[in-house]
Amino acid sequence: MEQTATLTQPKKGLSFGNWERNGAAVVTGLCLLFIAFAWWAGKNDMRGVEIGLYILAYVIGGYQKAKEGLETLFKEKQLDVDLLMVVAAIGAASIGYWMDGAILIFIFSLSGALEGYTMERTNKAIQSIMKLLPEEAMLLQNGMERKIKVKDLKKGDIIIVRPGDRIAADGIIIDGYSAINQASITGEAIPVDKKKDDEVFSGTINGQGALQIQVTKPAKETMLAKIIHLVQEAQNEKPPTQLFVERFEGGYAKFVVVAAILLMTFPPFFINWTWSETIYRAMIFLVVASPCALVSSIMPAFLSAISNAARKGVLFKGGVHLENVSGVKVVAFDKTGTLTSGKPRVMDILPLQNITEIELFRLAASIETLSQHPIAKAIVQAANEKKIPLERPKELQAIHGLGVHGSLNNIVYKIGKLEMFEDITIPPEHLQKADELEGQGKTVIYVSANQELIGLLSIQDTIRPQAKKVMDDLKAMGIKVALLTGDSETTGKAVGKQAGIDEVYAELLPEQKVEAVKKLEAKYGKVAMVGDGVNDAPALATASVGISMGSGGTDVAMETADIILMADNIENIPFAISLGRRTNRVVKQNVVFATAVALTLITLNFIGGVINLPSGVVGHEGSTVLVILSGLRLLR
Repeated sequence: MEQTATLTQPKKGLSFGNWERNGAAVVTGLCLLFIAFAWWAGKNDMRGVEIGLYILAYVIGGYQKAKEGLETLFKEKQLDVDLLMVVAAIGAASIGYWMDGAILIFIFSLSGALEGYTMERTNKAIQSIMKLLPEEAMLLQNGMERKIKVKDLKKGDIIIVRPGDRIAADGIIIDGYSAINQASITGEAIPVDKKKDDEVFSGTINGQGALQIQVTKPAKETMLAKIIHLVQEAQNEKPPTQLFVERFEGGYAKFVVVAAILLMTFPPFFINWTWSETIYRAMIFLVVASPCALVSSIMPAFLSAISNAARKGVLFKGGVHLENVSGVKVVAFDKTGTLTSGKPRVMDILPLQNITEIELFRLAASIETLSQHPIAKAIVQAANEKKIPLERPKELQAIHGLGVHGSLNNIVYKIGKLEMFEDITIPPEHLQKADELEGQGKTVIYVSANQELIGLLSIQDTIRPQAKKVMDDLKAMGIKVALLTGDSETTGKAVGKQAGIDEVYAELLPEQKVEAVKKLEAKYGKVAMVGDGVNDAPALATASVGISMGSGGTDVAMETADIILMADNIENIPFAISLGRRTNRVVKQNVVFATAVALTLITLNFIGGVINLPSGVVGHEGSTVLVILSGLRLLR
């Protein structure tokens, strides 16, 4: 899917730019001014001037709505509320109620201006992200610096970022050290220290150090561009509830028109209404029965919630996923890189012969210096941190999936899993110690010298410090938690115990994770799957809601997922579910309120004629503005 860094133009009724908003305000103000002048002319018995001014108020205030309503009628063969309002105003004027019809036009115009103004707030998230896009970068080429457009940067280019500058591209630091403010990408409030070989993102702000960065992605594929693209998609994708209301609106508008025609025809014959009163009541019915408030009950709330989540580093790919996450009954976590940090650490060093811990560790790290395996990297990194001098091994060979062997000072060393040491007799007490370590969720690495076991190392990918609290929060919300891992059952249960997870599914291949998700869904209901790797993609796609890590996750996982955690903050999962639930509550409140107001106004119109056209307009349009403002509560 191609990423884009251009802002999608807002759709009609969803957001207004400055020109449109100010234009709507000017039109509304002129409409009110002409109504005031017409009222003054009527008070002074200037009937011709009065009618002329009312006509100007009708044209200025109602032209745009009439145009939109007619376009919808002729192009889409659909009736909408814009046309119903204009017809009601013209109907009122036709029976001499010029003032009432003009007030209808004015309040409808005012409602539209207020709706545009309030809805603009939901677009601020993406507009603020757009401002983070740097336009120029300082390219270092052949020892010379020159400014170029960011869009012209290519993978492999070297750029210079001075203190306080905004980083122009995703890349890897090749020289320099600094603290980077990544709040715009990950939501982290505290700047993150970055050094050589660390990854940095476009749009983040460099701190005190000068950096040389090698570009890893062109402008349209940066993390910032992906965020913009995802937020645009989320704003344009409508949740099922909204789609249902829009389908309902089309049929309902036709029903209102037919009912209004019947109301203009039969009352004089059955309940002794005058024709003037009959048409007037029918016009009021057109206004108060229109589903404006009902239609506005949903999208403002969803867009506000999506904007709120984006500010906290949680990206929803659409309102449908916000709606789905509210109904999640169980959250299933992948282990490595999701529930754990994804960075193995050396936990235990156990010499078994006449050798010190430091010497055992030096030998193991020296043999592993040329290996690219994550466990090997963890051992070498730990030795470097301890400032242990290492040697380069000779005749190094890797045995796929098991370990490595090589020589130092004419001694052959083996480092790896137990299966590598079938030709060596290992005392039962050493095997028992290894079992104890594995029971703690650690991976045991055996070390031998010239066919004799000399020690054990244990490696563990530690769980994220916030994992236990996340599980407690989810359980407090009535949500079950599960762990899906490809590791051994012993390791899986150990990690599950540390994190507070009772249901553990271990030794799973990618297709078996899919089966586990289906099993959980059949047992509990909707499942949210949280993962970061390529092997998690099938389960992410199968789950009711897929949640991917943003900075540590693979591109495949992020493309497949429905929600992305930009800072890999799993503590945002309870927030996302809570936000989905709150959004559903607000939408239901809005729908109930809008429906109750409409039914009340319809009843008051026909029982005793309690309301007139202006009060019907105020009640109807007021309820529309109120449900929009109610939806905007979710911005908090």
